[in-house]
Amino acid sequence: MKIEAFDLDDAWFRCLSELIDHGYIYEVTRGSYKGQKRLEFDFVTVQVTNPGHQIIPLIPEGMAIPPPVTMEYINNYMNYILTSAKTAQEDYTYGERLVEPVARTRDGRELPLSVNQILEVIRIYKEEGFGTNQATMEVGMPSDLLLPDPPCLRLIDTRVRYGKLHFFVYFRSWDLWGGFPANLGALQKLKEWMASEIGVADGQIIALSKGLHLYDHCFKYAELRTGKAIKVDSK
Repeated sequence: MKIEAFDLDDAWFRCLSELIDHGYIYEVTRGSYKGQKRLEFDFVTVQVTNPGHQIIPLIPEGMAIPPPVTMEYINNYMNYILTSAKTAQEDYTYGERLVEPVARTRDGRELPLSVNQILEVIRIYKEEGFGTNQATMEVGMPSDLLLPDPPCLRLIDTRVRYGKLHFFVYFRSWDLWGGFPANLGALQKLKEWMASEIGVADGQIIALSKGLHLYDHCFKYAELRTGKAIKVDSK
């Protein structure tokens, strides 16, 4: 499935609509919400041409639907990405992986990898030019297979072309209702900041996932927002 959208609000709505029409329903046997039904794309590419235009999803007045994310949450999330701060309850954070990555051994030891990927990508473009395919920021690592809840975001690839900074992101699994708008909103804010530091304009987001999904506790909200019915028994 390829979805082309103007901004992040448009992308979110189009994904909801297409997922209801073309998604695959199955029961989760391992992972978040084990035992629930999940409606999921087999694989999807979402190309957003103007992600900075409208960052958060708009819910029409009169719909009894809670907003999936707020701008305040996205701004706080973006700041979280820029630091390695982590609570005792968290196995990882995206910020830790991007700013101060560590490799974890089976016995829980942490091995610092000593690179701030965000600042290094900025340095590469500023000092070595735009003709490179090496400015990739990785979130996933092999030891994630040992975590009970490994990162959904695995990598952020970048490119400066046509005078703009573009992001190419891959999510192994991705909650469409709340995760999609929060993640892409924060990544958009990060991209805008990186573009300003590099000295180029803000570009597109192209997101890929083999696990963009809705959990069954969000089915009713998706139906209200799209005006479509999810036919659970027919999948």
